[in-house]
Amino acid sequence: MGDGQAGQAQADQAQADPHSAEPLAPAPADGPRLELPAVGEWKRVSPKYVVVEVVGTLLFGVAACAAAAVLWLVADQQWAIYPGAVIAVGVLVTVALEPRRVRSIGYQLRDDDLLFRRGIMFQRFVAVPYGRMQLVDITRGPVARWLGLADLKFVTAAAATGVAIPGLPEAEADLLRDRLVELAESRRAGL
Repeated sequence: MGDGQAGQAQADQAQADPHSAEPLAPAPADGPRLELPAVGEWKRVSPKYVVVEVVGTLLFGVAACAAAAVLWLVADQQWAIYPGAVIAVGVLVTVALEPRRVRSIGYQLRDDDLLFRRGIMFQRFVAVPYGRMQLVDITRGPVARWLGLADLKFVTAAAATGVAIPGLPEAEADLLRDRLVELAESRRAGL
């Protein structure tokens, strides 16, 4: 048995023997965990935003599968059926996960910053200080506009921290834009 295996065997035996004289050491932490203070309630995007995401995903899937079908049927490329099938399965899985993904999107207005979250498996939290906001923009795509939704985008000096809150009702997006501009101006002025 090697040194590493012998040490592991001793550790396993010490854990298995409850009457052992040596107390068990706590397991080492993988790293510091981001603890978010419970300042306020997470505000979620509109449930209608699921329709926007599903329509976009289906349009992509139809276009990609149509291209694969043209290659397969017209150009007699037999291999094209396989990427088309993979894309079709991927689109179906994505459409099935869209409601959960949309429910994971939220934001909080805190004292000094806006906290944004999104993601199911790979969660992303972004805190944008009000004083660092340089541009607050509202965009509306055709499907979102039809549903009365808008995306609120704001940019800071660091391009990597640009954040977009999608799927907000238009009135809420307008109010939030005005509030963020007001907070950004007051923080930059040092008030």
